[in-house]
Amino acid sequence: MAEVKTAGYGSWKSMITSELVSSSSIRFDGYLEIAGDDIYWIEMRPAEAGRYVLVRCSGDGTASDVNPKPYNARTRVHEYGGGACLIDRDTVYFSNFSDQRIYQQEPGSPPSPLTPEGNMRYADGVIDRQRDRIICICEDHTRNDKEPENFIAAVDLSGTGTVTKLVAGNDFYSSPRISPDGSQLAWTTWNHPNMPWDYTELWVAEIDKNSSIINPEKLAGGSDEWVSEPKYSPDGVLYFLSERTGWLNLYRYRNGNIEPLCDMEAEFGSPHWVFGQSTYAFESEKRILCTYSQSGESYMAILDTETLEFRRIETRYSSFSSIKTTPGYAVFLAASPTETDSVVRLDLSTGRTEVLRRATDINVGAGYLSIPEAIEFPTENGLTAHAFFYRPKNADFAAPAGEKPPLIVMSHGGPTSATYDSFGLSIQYWTSRGFAVADVNYGGSTGYGREYRRRLDGMWGIIDVDDCANCARYLIEQGEVDGNRTAIRGGSAGGYTTLASLAFRDVFRAGASYYGVSDLEALETDTHKFESRYLDRIVAPYPEKRDVFIERSPIHHVDKLSCPVIFFQGDEDKVVPPNQAQLMVNALREKGIPVAYLLFKGEQHGFRKAENIKRALDAELYFYSKIFGFETADYIEPVTIENMD
Repeated sequence: MAEVKTAGYGSWKSMITSELVSSSSIRFDGYLEIAGDDIYWIEMRPAEAGRYVLVRCSGDGTASDVNPKPYNARTRVHEYGGGACLIDRDTVYFSNFSDQRIYQQEPGSPPSPLTPEGNMRYADGVIDRQRDRIICICEDHTRNDKEPENFIAAVDLSGTGTVTKLVAGNDFYSSPRISPDGSQLAWTTWNHPNMPWDYTELWVAEIDKNSSIINPEKLAGGSDEWVSEPKYSPDGVLYFLSERTGWLNLYRYRNGNIEPLCDMEAEFGSPHWVFGQSTYAFESEKRILCTYSQSGESYMAILDTETLEFRRIETRYSSFSSIKTTPGYAVFLAASPTETDSVVRLDLSTGRTEVLRRATDINVGAGYLSIPEAIEFPTENGLTAHAFFYRPKNADFAAPAGEKPPLIVMSHGGPTSATYDSFGLSIQYWTSRGFAVADVNYGGSTGYGREYRRRLDGMWGIIDVDDCANCARYLIEQGEVDGNRTAIRGGSAGGYTTLASLAFRDVFRAGASYYGVSDLEALETDTHKFESRYLDRIVAPYPEKRDVFIERSPIHHVDKLSCPVIFFQGDEDKVVPPNQAQLMVNALREKGIPVAYLLFKGEQHGFRKAENIKRALDAELYFYSKIFGFETADYIEPVTIENMD
């Protein structure tokens, strides 16, 4: 057994290198499909400059790439994408990132363009076999300076690729689904200033003999109701998720009535940030396989649609998504605190699981693996908030007696999103070097019911900031971490929470902002359509309440900043444009506060290229080493930190 070495926290040598994190891992974009004996999924590969690759796993377990280089199966509808592929027997349809056209690919043949050239984007398609067409969401960017138009479209498959508008008039549409007999179309829709988890509506209409949509009828939603994921059962009954009770539960529309199926204080879905989400699926007309979360933990269950018997399925996983089924088995994405994101096949008769693909094949031994602890901590107004706490863990090292570890508080994006206790090399990168990590589900996060999510209404930049600060204070008071070496990091909305925490609270001693927001007013006036009115609810109506935007924007309060910050940004980011970071860097530079800035060419919102993911991780570690005063175990290419001695 190797001798345990004594070294200060942060200085431990780790097998989990930035190269392993960036190049030895893939990401799953959430797409999964079963077609006959084949299973399909999409991998985002940092080692291929972030290319999205559709993979086919045949019945004998052989996996092969479908779309060849340089094709990139990724749509930009809503900028966040999702739902980029569609399988019809052996034929594959996918949106190609570079031109956003739909391509058709037959077995043994290269992809060929289906839709015409033009600034149009497509997502979330289904096959209308009776009429030889795809029905999908279309986003039209040809209207010059006007806002893009979103609508439900039909794409002809008989050879023309003609795009026909079927349903339009609202600001946003999602989830077009055709009944098994082909006679009806269901969909969800919403309008500014709502996001899809605020006020959404479920509609259904008939498809007439001319292939037109007639007699549309609203079935659910509107007035303070979040509706999502409409699906027809094999026997033609329409099911969906609704938050009408304060919790996102399963319902169905049958015989003119809406019927609740399992009234629980649990969330059976997640916010619509991307298209194509699937948190439940029909094994048959009598059985639904579903996933749900309670208090940040996820579970899988079988629901009998006749008796409404609800039975949890025991697995070794703690988070689930992208469920697809066929009689006898299911596939889904799953992870646990000790297992990375994986494509998993479940035999529904035996309960046995088989991993078809892992996000990484790196095996982290138990002596180097930090297991998260779900914690609750007190926050403002007598409330509690939630986080997952990871202790430093490395079997080869121990810290000097009496030393406490530095703390990194992580603030997730969204902000209407959540973090889970899934294994990830990016967190173990820090804990194996001697950092403690707190991954916070601040008020406004999903998975804890409407009341918890609505804490953020009108309070972004306050509630999230308080909860991150109070999480750090709690861990300091518990004696878990060093109160003089506390950092906060986050991306996108989490980057805003990071910058706001540094500007408006005196808890953290350093920060790392990944494509974060510094100017709420600039975000309001210079972002994409999907989020262009998001701040009306979580901040205030603009421009009527412009003073609130100024008050909560870190860029206007640099005088309150007194600790170092490092910024990471993509130069092609359309969600949070690069000027957001540059303005903050300029202000900190002028004030004389240590600041570093890395701008990555060719990156959008979220880094996808292996070399940039690697450089960002190493640069952040280098930055902390200089600010907190420890030596890194390995050489890291220096980062220019302005205003340092």
